[in-house]
Amino acid sequence: MSRRMNDKLFDEPEDEAPPPDEGAPLAERMRPRTLDEFVGQQKLIGEGRFLRRIIEGEGSLPSLILWGGPGTGKTTLARLLALRGGAHFVQLSAVFSGVKDLRAGIAEAREQKRKGRRTILFVDEIHRFNKAQQDALLPAVEDGTVTLIGATTENPSFEVIGALLSRSRVLTLEPLAPEDVATLLRRALADEARGLANLSPQVDDELLSRIAHASGGDARVALTALEAAVESTTPDKKGERHVTQETVVEALGRARFGYDKGGEEHYNLASALIKSLRNSDVDAALYWLARLIEGGADPVFIARRLCILASEDVGLADPQALVQAASAAHITQLIGLPEALYPLSQATVYLARAPKSNAVKRAYHAALSDAEETAREPVPLHLRNAVTPLMKRSGYGKGYRYVHEDPGAREEMSCLPETLRGRIYWEEEKENDE
Repeated sequence: MSRRMNDKLFDEPEDEAPPPDEGAPLAERMRPRTLDEFVGQQKLIGEGRFLRRIIEGEGSLPSLILWGGPGTGKTTLARLLALRGGAHFVQLSAVFSGVKDLRAGIAEAREQKRKGRRTILFVDEIHRFNKAQQDALLPAVEDGTVTLIGATTENPSFEVIGALLSRSRVLTLEPLAPEDVATLLRRALADEARGLANLSPQVDDELLSRIAHASGGDARVALTALEAAVESTTPDKKGERHVTQETVVEALGRARFGYDKGGEEHYNLASALIKSLRNSDVDAALYWLARLIEGGADPVFIARRLCILASEDVGLADPQALVQAASAAHITQLIGLPEALYPLSQATVYLARAPKSNAVKRAYHAALSDAEETAREPVPLHLRNAVTPLMKRSGYGKGYRYVHEDPGAREEMSCLPETLRGRIYWEEEKENDE
C-alpha cells in the first residue's frame, strides 16, 4: 500500500519536514531534516557537488537511482530533494506497492502537473519491483509527469530494467565512515526532543566507537543498537543510565554481521572466501567464513562452495581435499549450526593450506571445447556394445581390445573419435604443486 506525504510538508518556511511520531524508532526520529543535519556522502553533497547544487536550487533534477547499503541516507536525500525543490512528493515502497499503487501515484502527479507543480516519485526498494511494474513507470518518466528517485540496496545493473537506467542517473552511496556514525550517535544522546537525552544516558566514547564500527556504515543499525542499549539499562539512584559493554554487545547482536542473505553482499562475501582459499590465505579465509556464518548464511551453501573449490582449485594436487570438504558438508547437514562451524573451519583451513591446481578444470573445459565442435561425431564402432546379433553384424565392438588381457591396448587402441585421435586434455605436468 502506498504512503503519500501531506502537501503541507512542502509549505514549511524553513524547508523542514515535521517531526515523526514520538513512538517512532530512534533512527526515524533522528532522520536529518535539513542538509546541514545530513552526515556523510560528501562525494555527493559536499561543497560544489552534484546533489548539493540540486538541493540548493541550482539546475534541474533528473531522475535518479540511489544505490547504497541500508542506513546510508537514500530516503533522507530523496526527501531533502523534494523539500528544497518545493515539489510534490509521492512515496511508494516496492515491498508493499503494486501496479495499482503506481497508477494512482502517477494520476496524482498528472493532477499536480496541471496545477503547475512537479512531482517527485520516490520508490524505495525499487529492485523489488518486477519487470512489468518497472515498465509501468516508463511513460510517466519519459513525458516528465514524474521525476523518479529509486532507492536500491542491490546492484541496479542487475535489478533495474535497462530502459529505466538509461533515463536515470545512478548515484552510489558509500557506507558511512565510523566517525560519521559516531557523530549521529552523539547527536541522538544529546537531543531531548527527538533523541535519548531525556533518559539521562551515560555512554563512554569507547562504546560509541564500538557501535559505530560494528554497524558497518549503517546508521539505522547503530541508532537501533544505541536505543536498545540505553532503554535496557536500569537507571541508578540519580536517574542516570550507565550503559555497559555487555549491554552494547547484547544490543548489537547479529546486526554487526547483518547483510541481505539473498542479495549481492551475500555473494560478495562468498566470493571473498573462495578467492582467499584459492590464494592459500588461511587467515583471510577464516575471516570471511566467520562473516558468512555469523551473518546468518546457510551453512550448507558454504559447504557446497568448499566442495566445489576442493575439486576446481585443488583437485588431484591433493585428493584428500575433496574428502575433507565432502566430510564437512555431510557433517554440516547432520548436526547444523552452531557445532557445524568447526568442521567448516577445519575444511577451510585444510583447503587454504592444500597445494593448488586447476588441471581438472582445464582438462574438462578443453574436452568440452572439442565436444561442442564434434557433437555429431559418432562413437567409434569398437567402443560400442554389441547387445544384439544385428549390432554385432554391423560391426559394433569389432576391434575392441580388453586391456586387462591385452596391455598393449592402452597405447595402441584409441578411445577418441578418429578426428580427435591424439588429442590431450589432461596435462599433469602443468600442476601447480606447492
